[in-house]
Amino acid sequence: MGASSYMDIERRGSRTIHPMQNPPPMAAPAVAYYGGRFNRRSRGAWIIILFVVVNIAVFIVTMFVNDCPKDSGSSCTLRFLGRFSFQPLRENPLFGPSSHTLQKMGALVWDKMIHEHQGWRLITCIWLHAGVVHILANMLSLLFIGVRLEQEFGFVRIGIVYLVSAFGGSVMSALFIQNGVSVGASGALFGLLGAMLSELITNWTIYANKFAALLTLIFIIVVNLAFGLLPHVDNFAHLGGFISGFLLGFVFLVRPQFGWVRLKDLPPGYDTNSVVKSKYMAYQYILGLLALILLIIGYTVGLVMLFRGENANKHCSWCHYLDCVPTSRWSCDNRVISCQELASDNSFTLTCNDGKTKIYSMSNVTEASKKELCIQQCS
Repeated sequence: MGASSYMDIERRGSRTIHPMQNPPPMAAPAVAYYGGRFNRRSRGAWIIILFVVVNIAVFIVTMFVNDCPKDSGSSCTLRFLGRFSFQPLRENPLFGPSSHTLQKMGALVWDKMIHEHQGWRLITCIWLHAGVVHILANMLSLLFIGVRLEQEFGFVRIGIVYLVSAFGGSVMSALFIQNGVSVGASGALFGLLGAMLSELITNWTIYANKFAALLTLIFIIVVNLAFGLLPHVDNFAHLGGFISGFLLGFVFLVRPQFGWVRLKDLPPGYDTNSVVKSKYMAYQYILGLLALILLIIGYTVGLVMLFRGENANKHCSWCHYLDCVPTSRWSCDNRVISCQELASDNSFTLTCNDGKTKIYSMSNVTEASKKELCIQQCS
């Protein structure tokens, strides 16, 4: 570029960066800069890929442990898969393992976690999935959302948001759902959505078309949360993950304000008086501090309530509608279906958790058919 380029001015929004007056002959031209380093390389997205691989690997192991033909015999779905065939669709319409197998592998079950001191289930449940449909939906969503975020903010920050949000979803689920089995990475996914929303808010001044982006993101979040109102979907895990991710976004996904640059990254002879001195705006510091305080308080209160065995529904009589809205077409009863068996010479009796009892003949009855009868009787 010729000498006249030294008098150029690049403008971004309301901020202007001016070059030095009468610069030395070899000085660099004026540069408009936002955050990070010059010529910053784009990041990869290996942590999200790793999460996907781990989830798929755990699902394969779960199906191996399930071994449907051993217990359900010819009633398994896709029997040609052998040991990896799925439970009967009547039992699990998502093409997956049995509830018993999920519990064995570490699903979130309040009774086992509190009365049998298995707090580790808060973590193991986020790597389990109820079926092929479940894991496909979650992993495709994770790739769609997570890869871009990791490329923008790096694996450390996005990894923290993912894991802490997943844990927050488990805690809220256990506080409100105490008679069901919960698995899945949905809490982590909603955490990433929540972080996207708070990232947009805290970095509001640097975005173009910000209102359109905000409305689009809110629409996506509302639609996904609305699906959680259907039965057999753990919307409390979604909400817990979303709230955690939303607060974490204010802490970890803050971008420097436009015009800020590290002094060591400036070209030689650049006028440092024209560079924005503060890396972040005051409101970004305030939002980050408030979010961190709320996170600490929320997790502390939630864990104390949880391990004291409290039922959060007793403190919020309407909150169960956030998880499922009953209609004439479906019920919101998410009980774990199980039966107690009492056998005699020619018959056996199955008793449901709610006390419903029925007597059956012992002729040509297998363990698999007993399980089917239990599901039919107690559903």
